[in-house]
Amino acid sequence: MTALPNEHRRLLLGLAATTLAASQLGGTQPACAQASFVARGGAFGPESRIEAGPLSVAYVEMGPADGKPVLLLHGWPYDIHAFAEVAPQLATAGYRVVVPHLRGFGATRFLATGTLRNGQPAALAADIVDLMDALGIQKALLGGFDWGARTANIIAALHPERCKAMVSVSGYLIGSQEAGRMPLPPEAELAWWYQFYFATERGRRGYDKNRNGFAKLIWRLASPKWTFDDATFDQSVRAFDNPDHVAVVIHNYRWRLGLAEGEARFDADEQRLAATPTIGVPTITLEGDANGAPHPDPVSYASKFTGPYAHRLVTGGIGHNLPQEAPDAFVNAILDVDRL
Repeated sequence: MTALPNEHRRLLLGLAATTLAASQLGGTQPACAQASFVARGGAFGPESRIEAGPLSVAYVEMGPADGKPVLLLHGWPYDIHAFAEVAPQLATAGYRVVVPHLRGFGATRFLATGTLRNGQPAALAADIVDLMDALGIQKALLGGFDWGARTANIIAALHPERCKAMVSVSGYLIGSQEAGRMPLPPEAELAWWYQFYFATERGRRGYDKNRNGFAKLIWRLASPKWTFDDATFDQSVRAFDNPDHVAVVIHNYRWRLGLAEGEARFDADEQRLAATPTIGVPTITLEGDANGAPHPDPVSYASKFTGPYAHRLVTGGIGHNLPQEAPDAFVNAILDVDRL
């Protein structure tokens, strides 16, 4: 894979200069975020908050306020630290980078106690559109993996006017409840063991009791060659202390199996998504050569991208959490898709 030699090598050495430039642009918060990034195992921040739709969203913002917007979307069981190396590189390259905690993660909170702790994918996509509205962002580059990639896919399919281009790890991930009801071959079903575990009350209680242990197991299974250390893991699992985390995660997987209802306001979106719509915005899909999580074959989804499109296999034992395991490859994909 191609590195970002100039920006990446100068990132730490040029931190003071970057901080000065950001302050001259009125971007003191992004400069602080880069300073926080320097300490290994430290906070990725500082975080800001904004009311958007049903949520008070916690997010990190870096880079010049007038830069091209890039939204980076994490998955489960991960958090914004998946982009702790990606975001500073993009900010240094002049982008306005926004990295939000999804609903149920980190300091993001529901505004009303009575709101359904809904994990259906259409709800997560609506959250990001609401966040863009709140931040005054009309159109953005979207990049994500796992839940984040699915969220980006949905926005690109349903709201292409809000998505300039997209980087999607593991490709086309739009699904539906009807598709989720279809049985798979035994080997494929085995890979989804946790989905069936979450379908039970025992699974809900088990996940609630063992969030950290569960996350570490998934990290190891999904990225079998990633030798993450305790500091890297510990800085992410704090995001699972969110009081709505378990409810959102369990609802997400039960919804996929048709075992939980969604919200009626998303019914029209779900009908469109059930037809597996094509995506016309410029897209680069990425896949790690050691992804141990369930993921589709790139050949199976290439035709779903009808605009400028490229697929890249990232080698070197790269697993499911590609932005954190291979940040340079993810950064290069963002830079390149912006030119398509």
